[in-house]
Amino acid sequence: MPVSDQGITKDRYMFIPRTAIFVRRGDEYLLIKGAPTKRLWAGKYNGLGGHVERGEDVLSAAARELQEEAGVAADLWLCGTVLVDAGEAGVCLFVVCGENVTGEVNASKEGAVEWVSKEAVLHLPVVEDLPILLEKIHAMQRGDAPFSARSFYEGDQLKMVFR
Repeated sequence: MPVSDQGITKDRYMFIPRTAIFVRRGDEYLLIKGAPTKRLWAGKYNGLGGHVERGEDVLSAAARELQEEAGVAADLWLCGTVLVDAGEAGVCLFVVCGENVTGEVNASKEGAVEWVSKEAVLHLPVVEDLPILLEKIHAMQRGDAPFSARSFYEGDQLKMVFR
């Protein structure tokens, strides 16, 4: 269908596609502690990931981001999607899980990468949605149906609704 037939209007979201990658090893997750020079999330732990570039599919983008940010590869699969309400625009966050890491974990300009236990996350400086997402994906296995969620703020309170 050509662009002119896509039904794009100002009353509908325009989404920016991004990946959030959660590679696990038992009850540990490969997380990145944002570099002190980062504009957003400096010094906070988060999953790895980033933008889906033009011409990429979601899993290829996740594999690229994992290599760029941590220097490793893993078996990746889609765990879910989160539509992040950001006003007129939005973010479509593709949550990707992974296992069976290959390669040597390295830091990047984005930050230090380390294995962190799910329980330790509760005691670390983290991005606001990290504990919510880890709780959701911790029991998921490859082959489970992906979840669908919406993330938004009511006042200054983050809300995440799963379907």
